[in-house]
Amino acid sequence: MSVDVDEPGWEVDPDDEWGVAVIATVGRQLKLRREAVGMRAAEFGAAVGYGEDLVYKVEGGKRIPRQEYLEQADEVLGAGGLIAATWEDVKKVRYPKRVRELGKLEAKAAEIGVYECNSVHGLLQTPEHARALIEAAQPTYSPDDVERMVAARLARQSVFERDPVPSLHFVLEEAPLRRRVGGTMVWHQQLERLLEVGRMKGVTFQIMPTDTDAHPGLDGRIELLKFPDGSAVGRSDGLFSGRPVFDPKQLRILELQFGTIRAQALPPRESLDFVEKLRGET
Repeated sequence: MSVDVDEPGWEVDPDDEWGVAVIATVGRQLKLRREAVGMRAAEFGAAVGYGEDLVYKVEGGKRIPRQEYLEQADEVLGAGGLIAATWEDVKKVRYPKRVRELGKLEAKAAEIGVYECNSVHGLLQTPEHARALIEAAQPTYSPDDVERMVAARLARQSVFERDPVPSLHFVLEEAPLRRRVGGTMVWHQQLERLLEVGRMKGVTFQIMPTDTDAHPGLDGRIELLKFPDGSAVGRSDGLFSGRPVFDPKQLRILELQFGTIRAQALPPRESLDFVEKLRGET
């Protein structure tokens, strides 16, 4: 069946210079090979199952090609695997630049510590919860951007599938967990996901009750990533202008804050009991 219209989430991010360059290069290679074998765009599109307009968009670097498109193009054009191999670079462009860079860091970290005050952290979100949050943004995102951002957020969750699994520490505030983002069913599924992750090996999951005393996280999110070589990076909404920090002295401040937050939060077992009770309030 021919694909004649753009699907959400496959547009090139114009602010991602590296991504634009990759897709333009792949598109140019496809066009040169197609012309070299004497195929018109419409004829080639019919052979790979795409409409002529989408063929021109891919070749012009305006649309990210799917893996199946590249594999079929490789076969039709007799490229011997060279076109299909470009998917290794193309798939990295599938996600927005800032999220891709964060995902790279998370993918390398041996330990991840997160305190989140205003929402469920991205590593813990269900697809439906993530979509509801992104669609609520003002100004609104286009359908393409929404789908790209949801896909990018979910891609980061591959951190749970690593072997060995990194040490993961999450502290979430109680208040955002009570907000029924996306409706009761989506909210219920999100609570179930928190319980699932909280029971995983290597994961420490804690809840900060609303009725607790003041703590260092009231200024916003705190993130700490530690790597196998002993290096680390951290970020806090309330310190160092919210920028990532690598300096050991600054990192120690973030570690002190995060340690204090963990000490004030409910212990892991009580936190899971808390979420179970909250889920039962539906």
